Amino acid sequence: MPWFVWLLAAGVLGAAEFFTLTLAFGLLAGAAVVAAVVAGVGIDVVGQFVAFGVAATAGLVLVRPFALRHLAQQPLTREGSDALIGRRAEVMQEVTATHGLIKLSGEEWSARALDESLVIPVGALVDVMEIEGATAVVYPRELLP
Repeated sequence: MPWFVWLLAAGVLGAAEFFTLTLAFGLLAGAAVVAAVVAGVGIDVVGQFVAFGVAATAGLVLVRPFALRHLAQQPLTREGSDALIGRRAEVMQEVTATHGLIKLSGEEWSARALDESLVIPVGALVDVMEIEGATAVVYPRELLP
């Protein structure tokens, strides 16, 4: 089989990977490129299919599970408001289940208590448990009186 047929197959498989994002078609496209190189060197059709099969198997069995595992991991750094979760803040205005104000990373944020029964006084230290829009949901670091 001519080498350009393998390159055409690689292009079709690459386009399929672009639309599906399965990581399978892309690896098969890579295997087709390997087969195109083997065909360009002058090896017969059987050798081309063997090269394609070996490269495809190696990609799907060795590379794909590693890549999927890597993609499933959480990023090491958090950005934006996600980076504020877990930070310590100081209460500037009493925090209840519905309203309040805290100083977080040098900025004033609206806040509400995670536990709806709590009233967190001014000056108390709190941990940011989550961010909902422009409101920090907080919980006191120490037991309240």
